[in-house]
Amino acid sequence: MSGHNKWSKIKRQKEKTDGQKSKIFGKMVRLITVEAKKCGGDITSPGLKAVIDRARAANVPNDNIERAIKKFSEGGVAIESIVYEAYGPGGCAMVIDVLTDNHNRAAQEIKAILGKHNHVLAGIGSATWAFMHTPGAGWVAQTTIPLSDEDGEKLGELVDELEENDDVQNIYTNAE
Repeated sequence: MSGHNKWSKIKRQKEKTDGQKSKIFGKMVRLITVEAKKCGGDITSPGLKAVIDRARAANVPNDNIERAIKKFSEGGVAIESIVYEAYGPGGCAMVIDVLTDNHNRAAQEIKAILGKHNHVLAGIGSATWAFMHTPGAGWVAQTTIPLSDEDGEKLGELVDELEENDDVQNIYTNAE
């Protein structure tokens, strides 16, 4: 019988876990690059140190961390931080933090994902009014909106698909 040997099973499991690790490592490397840009590549900077600690907690190899810091210092790819706003199922506000090297591509990918779920990007400031930005915690909801079970499921699907995108770092909603 084909497909029933031990190596095939191990190979498929390894592919799955390697894919998940790769996604996490990629997000952490982008975050390190942005922080290195902010602090000028100074490893003793508290912001960069905190991001490196988070990366080490996620088991990112030291080589990847060092390459991310070098990427900034060598003047390589310019990664920018962008905040997109949208309204999700049931009228809940969403703030989407993105780190990308291509602003246009990231915007189109976010628009496509939202369009697939019958939602659109909102204008600047139209959703952030419901949040307060704090340096440590990101965007914290000031007001919350109760969602029905059906809207909660739709929101979960939308957030899962947005998180699959490599450029998306965090998604904040004001849903209860």
